[in-house]
Amino acid sequence: KAVVSTQSTGNSRLALVMKSGKFTIGYRSTLKSIRQGKSKLIIIANNTPALRKSEIEYYCMLAKVGVHHYSGSNIDLGTACGKYFRVGCLCITDPGDSDIIRSMPSE
Repeated sequence: KAVVSTQSTGNSRLALVMKSGKFTIGYRSTLKSIRQGKSKLIIIANNTPALRKSEIEYYCMLAKVGVHHYSGSNIDLGTACGKYFRVGCLCITDPGDSDIIRSMPSE
């Protein structure tokens, strides 16, 4: 099929970040990097608890960091990162060769 979904292009960009960029996985390390001003983009899984999601969004608003709501669950986000565990939220500090920062928040 010639139709390419935004999900698969997002996953390939995410895979490129995992290979060539810098990132932190997890809620606590994500909040730490936002506080330190290192983060460029935050990706949150769709089944992240509402309180946790709103807290990350609030921190991002204060730090002027983009937030992308990943359309899959934390299991899907973990798989997209190439990990064998669940990933609730992910912070990209250096995108590497990927253009994920420009492409993600606009969706």
